[in-house]
Amino acid sequence: MDAKLNGRSDRAHALSLFAAVMDAGSFSGAGRTLGMSPSAVARAIDRVEARLGVRLLLRSTRALTLTAEGRAYLQAARRILSDLDDAEQQIADQGSPRGRLRITAALSHGRLCVVPLLGKFAALYPDILIDIALTDAIVDIAAGQADVAVRFGPLPDSSLTARKLGENGRVIVASPAYLARHGTPQQPEDLFGHNCLNFSFRRSEPVWPFRRDGRDFALSVRGGVEANNGETLGQLAAFGVGVARVGTFSVAEELAAGTLVPLLEAFNPGDVEQIHAVFVGGQAVPARVRVFVDFLAAHLRQGN
Repeated sequence: MDAKLNGRSDRAHALSLFAAVMDAGSFSGAGRTLGMSPSAVARAIDRVEARLGVRLLLRSTRALTLTAEGRAYLQAARRILSDLDDAEQQIADQGSPRGRLRITAALSHGRLCVVPLLGKFAALYPDILIDIALTDAIVDIAAGQADVAVRFGPLPDSSLTARKLGENGRVIVASPAYLARHGTPQQPEDLFGHNCLNFSFRRSEPVWPFRRDGRDFALSVRGGVEANNGETLGQLAAFGVGVARVGTFSVAEELAAGTLVPLLEAFNPGDVEQIHAVFVGGQAVPARVRVFVDFLAAHLRQGN
């Protein structure tokens, strides 16, 4: 049994050594990294080649060149070493939340709702390195591009785990200055006489939903400005450019300050977007992911 363990340990060391040689591009460079002499590194590679019965490297005074077998061995070495690092990290994380936590969130919601929470989270978990990317592009969690994604709306079927964080309602808003100039709409149809600001990413004709006497209906509205996110539309409305229908979170501060006022609330259909944290689930969820999702569920729900 001891011989078998020693053999596995020797092979793991050989994989690391071979990868180090190729990373450094020379025996001497690898030796400096590993604290070995160039001759000791070369002899170790000789032993690997002898055990495998193939040549892995072609050596000259100027460079080391991989053979076809060497390329296959290097590829396998990198994969095995990466799997080993991941396995050890996952096991270590089960006991204490630590390591890099890669988060992705939509630009506006991330800036307004997620980023303000990160200081408190960092104080609670100082051993977690927070790495956040704000983007409206879909990041592939299953492919390992991030650990946790905060996403809006319906989720496609996938093997990922989703935990509901809250809901985001919609509100029609305008600034007091705009309403003083153009009048306050009392009925949804009054919007036909207003500059209605819309999202630019809608492929169909822009429509706003309403409910009157228990019946849902939609109106096609027009305006002179479009944007790809609700925060920008809310800013434009606060500047007096027009009327906007946006997510409540994106104009919460302006509504509280009175720089925007809600309109036509009696006709609000109550449509909402669900907000989820999406991550790779299962028994091996790293502690850093688990505690962050728990943190978001507790704190975002308070604000939605």
